[in-house]
Amino acid sequence: MDAAVTAMPEPTALADREETGRQAFFDTLLSRQSAWPLTGPGPSDAELDLIFDAALRAPDHGRLSPWRFVCIRGEARSELAEVLVDIAAAREPEKPRSAHEHRRQRAFAAPVIVALGAAVAPRAGIPEMEQLLSVGAATMNMLNAIHALGYGGFWATGADAYDPLLQSALDFEPTDRLLGFLFIGTPKSQERSALRPPRANHVREWFGRTSI
Repeated sequence: MDAAVTAMPEPTALADREETGRQAFFDTLLSRQSAWPLTGPGPSDAELDLIFDAALRAPDHGRLSPWRFVCIRGEARSELAEVLVDIAAAREPEKPRSAHEHRRQRAFAAPVIVALGAAVAPRAGIPEMEQLLSVGAATMNMLNAIHALGYGGFWATGADAYDPLLQSALDFEPTDRLLGFLFIGTPKSQERSALRPPRANHVREWFGRTSI
């Protein structure tokens, strides 16, 4: 019986394929931008797993794993809407509750909302800034993964993000730091028009000390 023989790809063809893969990777990376407004659909469970797995590949000095993420979607957004009105009313008790009703809209601004938290270890010997930067790097990994999967992402902060009442409502630990929210969904507009600043405005090479 003759055995089936699978031809190995030629080295040139393999190199071309690798170059095409690299170019596709950078095309995706360099086309990412914040997307707003967002609508459905949002990522599936499997896609969210990929997004969070990407987050957990962020640099982590001391292996402290400071990342704390709370995923809010589905009917839970209705409860979040109530919380947003409650905390706004608590911040400005001189105003009637009706003055804060518009804040409900934020809970429905995307199919998926991720609260971004940092579990800072104050006595770990690692500066707090480095732990916060690790969560920032994790969030950037998430934004890139969201874009690679064909969705849009928007990182937002604001008064709510720094309100201890919201942190408590989302069951973060008292010592955690809430660093904002990641809104994830499908961009209503597919236009990609944001221009990045010239590289030369932000990058320079150091050639050593010019004087002592």
